[in-house]
Amino acid sequence: MAVQFVSLVRGVGGMGLMTGEVVKGAFTTKFQFREFLEQAWFIASVTMLPAVLVSIPFGAVISLQVGNLAGQLGAQSFAGATAVLAVVREAAPMAAALIIAGAAGSAICSDMGSRKIREEIDAMEVLGIDPVIRLVVPRVLACLFVSVMINGIVIATGIGGGYFFTVIIQGGSAGAFLSSFTALASLPDLYISMVKAALFGFLAAIIGAYNGLNAQGGPSGVGRAVNEAVIIAFMMLFVLNSIMTAIYFQIVPQDGL
Repeated sequence: MAVQFVSLVRGVGGMGLMTGEVVKGAFTTKFQFREFLEQAWFIASVTMLPAVLVSIPFGAVISLQVGNLAGQLGAQSFAGATAVLAVVREAAPMAAALIIAGAAGSAICSDMGSRKIREEIDAMEVLGIDPVIRLVVPRVLACLFVSVMINGIVIATGIGGGYFFTVIIQGGSAGAFLSSFTALASLPDLYISMVKAALFGFLAAIIGAYNGLNAQGGPSGVGRAVNEAVIIAFMMLFVLNSIMTAIYFQIVPQDGL
């Protein structure tokens, strides 16, 4: 138990130090623009289609559930606004985060781990090249950028799917669905969604990079590091989402009917 606790503390501290190095390196060193573009394109290529495929059932399920509940309460006209709030505030950033952590985070971890066991990281350090600045910073920024982009795609697709299932499938009013947007939804809802997506993408990349750079035990060790990175990222994302949502409700006043 003591060994596991020490390992946990060491891991949290190491991720904190890496976060500081990444933030500092992003503003104080030469930006690896080419590496950033390559990583952003790779991450987008492996996450774009899953994001679209996930967002459609997300919007459909939320709209169906909210539409049925609103109909039972006699508030069918507010089904659109409620579905939009659910998609924008929670479903979209969480879907983007899970896709980024599962696909991009694991890819970053396996890449860093493979470089570690091939001693490429040690060779870079011998040559005086900081692997965090050269490899981690562009990948973290690429994850952050793509996560925000995917969040926007999930929002648009989820709302479109919600409109289809609410208006076409359930026979709701298109005018009521659209006009109810302004009743409960507001720009801060979109802002917090984008901030969540950016932080989730940043965190997933940091966890993946840290686990990869600390992988040990050959190829099997890289596999274990990838599994740990995905599990830790999922847990941290849910915890961070709960904290940010609670803070948001305390800071931003909510509109009434």
